[in-house]
Amino acid sequence: MKRPLQGSVMFPVTSQTSDMPIGVWRYISKKNQPATGTIVWFHGGMTSNNCTKGLAAGGGLANMLPNYTVVSASACKQNHWVEPSTIQAVDDALDSLARKQKKEIPEVSLVGISDGSLGVIAYSMWGKRKIKNRILMSSYGESLGPAAQVAAQAPLKNGRWRFIQGGSDRLYPSEKTVPWIQEFCQNVGTQCDLKFDPQGEHDWTYWQNKHKDWILEIFSK
Repeated sequence: MKRPLQGSVMFPVTSQTSDMPIGVWRYISKKNQPATGTIVWFHGGMTSNNCTKGLAAGGGLANMLPNYTVVSASACKQNHWVEPSTIQAVDDALDSLARKQKKEIPEVSLVGISDGSLGVIAYSMWGKRKIKNRILMSSYGESLGPAAQVAAQAPLKNGRWRFIQGGSDRLYPSEKTVPWIQEFCQNVGTQCDLKFDPQGEHDWTYWQNKHKDWILEIFSK
């Protein structure tokens, strides 16, 4: 099941608590150098009937950041991102990966698109690992509650937050999303910013093609 991807190969990992399909793109170096870090990717469409999204969804990010290990879980139907059991499955997969590579994974970064951004917030709440960076693209955080109320949660007050939002989002109008993000950043008590493109669209392909720099910048520091 391996396939080359600019320095990475993809293989599935398993969770002891879930049968959720999880794909991992692991950095392979000719000089046997370790990966720069581990990123968890949260795909959009978290309640769709496609329960194997994770086996493909992380490929684009792994291609963009080939020196990182990318872990991509699969949410679907009732097993959506905002469920403690789903987050537990993600941590179990990270544990499995740590055993496989014989190296602990004490810290991760999180990237989510659309309702995958809710997975970033959910892992920040319930995940067991320290979080370095977070990127939330085309998000709608208001579905979790008022911004100040969400930002008040202690587990969210560490690491870095970056929101990437568009003015031409077909699902989440910016007049609703941007004020929520701004209030969240004002209240979360850690580094938090918003990158806004008035022409920005909803899908990952837009941000991947038009604003790759906004993503790479986070991982260059």
